[in-house]
Amino acid sequence: MTNDLERRLYEHKQKVIPGFAKRYNLSKLVYFEDTADVKQAIAREKQIKSWLRKKKIALIESTNPKWDDLSLDWFAERDFSLRSE
Repeated sequence: MTNDLERRLYEHKQKVIPGFAKRYNLSKLVYFEDTADVKQAIAREKQIKSWLRKKKIALIESTNPKWDDLSLDWFAERDFSLRSE
């Protein structure tokens, strides 16, 4: 959960924040949900994290079947060199 998804993705892509994404070299945004309600966002994140991998994959593929990086265009105008293979 974050209040600034673009900033958070930049931090992940640049390996600025230690943790799961950095440890496993994760920098591709394949799914996200948007809400203005912080409590709802936290509850939804906890719900999804409790799911089995199979259910998480089905959720991603329901909106992004090719697993495209949904954040690629966000950084196109900046010189971040964030394109992943």
